[in-house]
Amino acid sequence: MIAIIKYRAGNTASVANALSRLNVDFFFAETPAVLDKATGVIFPGVGHAYAAMESLKESKMDEWLKKTKKPVLGICVGMQLLFESSTEGDTNGLGVIPGRLQKFESNTEKVPHMGWNTLNSISKHPLTKGINSNNYLYFVHSYFAPISEYSVANCSYAQDFIAIVAKDNFMGVQFHPEKSSDIGALVLQNFVNLVYTE
Repeated sequence: MIAIIKYRAGNTASVANALSRLNVDFFFAETPAVLDKATGVIFPGVGHAYAAMESLKESKMDEWLKKTKKPVLGICVGMQLLFESSTEGDTNGLGVIPGRLQKFESNTEKVPHMGWNTLNSISKHPLTKGINSNNYLYFVHSYFAPISEYSVANCSYAQDFIAIVAKDNFMGVQFHPEKSSDIGALVLQNFVNLVYTE
């Protein structure tokens, strides 16, 4: 069954509602012991990276996440914390994906990047099945992951950045699939399918 990490910085209700619409069984997890029961894990996040990381540390779920071999999907700040660090609050992340998050610096675009946008440079991956460059997804963020070898799909706003990332069993999406209509639902379904076919 899918576990949704429940902590102070998690946008758990909307993710839970999205899974319910897909008829996917799930439960909330607030401790490592509960996470042990999961087949796959969704790691949502909103707000400030430093506060989110501190909340994870309090429950010791940060150590569990660093060591797990189960499929993990990070959403928004949850994706950002998979990386080594972020300039937001000079935060040290989980470090399971190399890279440091930067803040958008733009004289031409509003920050944060808020609204619907498309993907580019889409690689073949279980998460991107059925997704193409004409599809719109919903973004809300001021910090971004620079393009790297772990990019599965990119997006462009002020500059190109990682929209979908993957390394080993860890995956992340910068957009909010739970707020991205049918295409977002497809991304979540792709993750669920991956969890249950591994």
